[in-house]
Amino acid sequence: MTVGEMLVATVPMARTLNLEFLETTADRAVVRLPDQAEYHNHVGGPHAGAMFTLAESASGAIVIAAFGDQMSRAVPLAVSAEIGYKKLAMGEVTATATLGRPVADVVAELDEGKRPEFPVAIEIRRADGAVTGEMTVVWTLRPNS
Repeated sequence: MTVGEMLVATVPMARTLNLEFLETTADRAVVRLPDQAEYHNHVGGPHAGAMFTLAESASGAIVIAAFGDQMSRAVPLAVSAEIGYKKLAMGEVTATATLGRPVADVVAELDEGKRPEFPVAIEIRRADGAVTGEMTVVWTLRPNS
C-alpha cells in the first residue's frame, strides 16, 4: 500500500475531499484537490478550509514517507500550522510539500532521546501554475514511552 493509499484508507477527511495523492516520497509530496462544487466558497473556488486540509494532508504524506521507518518508536504530530492565501483559487488545486530539515538530522535528534521538530513547506497552485497559497506546518516526532 502506498502512503497515499494508506492516508485515504485511514484519514476520513482525505476521503471526504476526494484528495488524490499524486506523489509521496521523502523528498516531496504532491496532492490534488479536484474541483468539486460541494467544497466551493462564496466566489466559486475551493473553500479555504478545503485548501488548508489539502496542504496539511500533503505535509502529512511527506512526513510519513520520510519517517515511516520510525513509527515503531515515535508518532508524528502536527505542532502548528500557518497558511497564507495569496491569489484567488479556482478549479482544481495542487499542494506540493517539502521538508525543511534533512531526515538524518531529525532522526539523529530522535536517537538522542529528543523530541525533534521540523517544518514542512507547502505551496498550493492552480492548474495554470499560479501560487494561490503557502503554508508551513511544524511537525514533531513524539517518542513512544
